[in-house]
Amino acid sequence: MYLHDECSTQVIHCDIKPQNILLDESFTAKISDFGLAKLMISNQSKTLTAIRGTKGYVAPEWFKNTPVTAKVDVFSYGVLLLEIICCRKCIDMERQNEEVILTEWVYDCYTRRTLHKLVEDDEEARSDMRQLEKMVMVAIWCIQEDPNVRPSVKMVLHMLEGVVQVSAPPCPSPPPQGSIS
Repeated sequence: MYLHDECSTQVIHCDIKPQNILLDESFTAKISDFGLAKLMISNQSKTLTAIRGTKGYVAPEWFKNTPVTAKVDVFSYGVLLLEIICCRKCIDMERQNEEVILTEWVYDCYTRRTLHKLVEDDEEARSDMRQLEKMVMVAIWCIQEDPNVRPSVKMVLHMLEGVVQVSAPPCPSPPPQGSIS
C-alpha cells in the first residue's frame, strides 16, 4: 500500500512476484527489485510505457497498449495471493490441461464450488473453508481483466483485514462482446 497511496510520488512496481518479496526477521514482507518500477510524477495516475514484468504476473492492459496504473500491481498481487493459497506456481506445465494456468483453474474451482481441490494437501486450510473462500474471492477481484473493476491496494487490504465485506467477484475475463453465450 505504501508505494501506491502513502509515497509523496506514486511508484508502480511492475514486477510483483514471489522472488521480489522478502521477509525480515519478524516475517514482515518487504518488496524488492525496483529495476522495472515506474515513478509517477505529481498528480499522474496512469502512464504509457513498454511492457514490464514477468510472464504469469503481467496484467492484461500491458498487452492492449493502453495506459497502465497502479492496478497492474494489484493484478500481480492477486496472482501471488493465489500462489500462496494453492502452494504452486502461476503457470505449471506439469499439471493437467485445466490446471496449467492457476488463475483460470482457481476461477473454475470457485464457480463449481470445489475450492477444496485448491488445498488438497493442506489440512489446516481445508478446516476453514470460509476463510479460504474469502481469500480466493479477494484474489479473483485482483485478477480482473478490466483494471477499473480491480480494487485499489487499500481496498484489498480492507478486504483481507475484514474491514469491508468481500462480495462475489465477476468472471475475471468476460467473453468478448458480441459472442454468443
